[in-house]
Amino acid sequence: MGEGRDRREQILEAAFGEFSERGFRGATIKGIAEAAGLQSPALIYWYFEDKEALFREAIRSRVPLLQTIRDPEALLDRPPEEVLAEVGRAFFSTADATSSRQLLRLMIGESTHHPKVAELFFQSGLGRALRFLELYLERQAELGRLRPHDARSGARAFVGMLFVQMMGKAIVPQLLEGAPPDEDYLQDMVGIFLEGLRLEGR
Repeated sequence: MGEGRDRREQILEAAFGEFSERGFRGATIKGIAEAAGLQSPALIYWYFEDKEALFREAIRSRVPLLQTIRDPEALLDRPPEEVLAEVGRAFFSTADATSSRQLLRLMIGESTHHPKVAELFFQSGLGRALRFLELYLERQAELGRLRPHDARSGARAFVGMLFVQMMGKAIVPQLLEGAPPDEDYLQDMVGIFLEGLRLEGR
């Protein structure tokens, strides 16, 4: 069992590296098997149904943002000042990690030309973050910490507030010119976002 887990982690590590270097379309099962030191590419299918399943799990297990929200139930009842700040830090650290930043660049490029890749990328990454934020904001409204609102819009608004800073870190450094440091920016954005959703008198 331990050896199986080690082999699976070995494959995921190699897969993340290959996807980061070659993108989804450029990475191959054969190349991933070679990078993982496997004797046969067929061994990958013992652990993962296909290349898409391998991509989804490699992203989920290696991207800081997705690691942060991997266990949503543990976060849903915690205060928004804490959880939104944690999500924001993970969002930014995803752009700080060299391999994640490289993967982001490649996948954005591929997604503009290949709708199937765009869908896979969205469902594996940003889509998961948006779904978590929708659930979280709905729960916070149920708890009376935030006013009732359309959580779909709230989730997108919060991600949008972080996106300029992240894109500056990952792709367009000019966006960071004159911008405050990440933590200051994050605290400002969380404060502005929550101020708009506070219940009267709270």
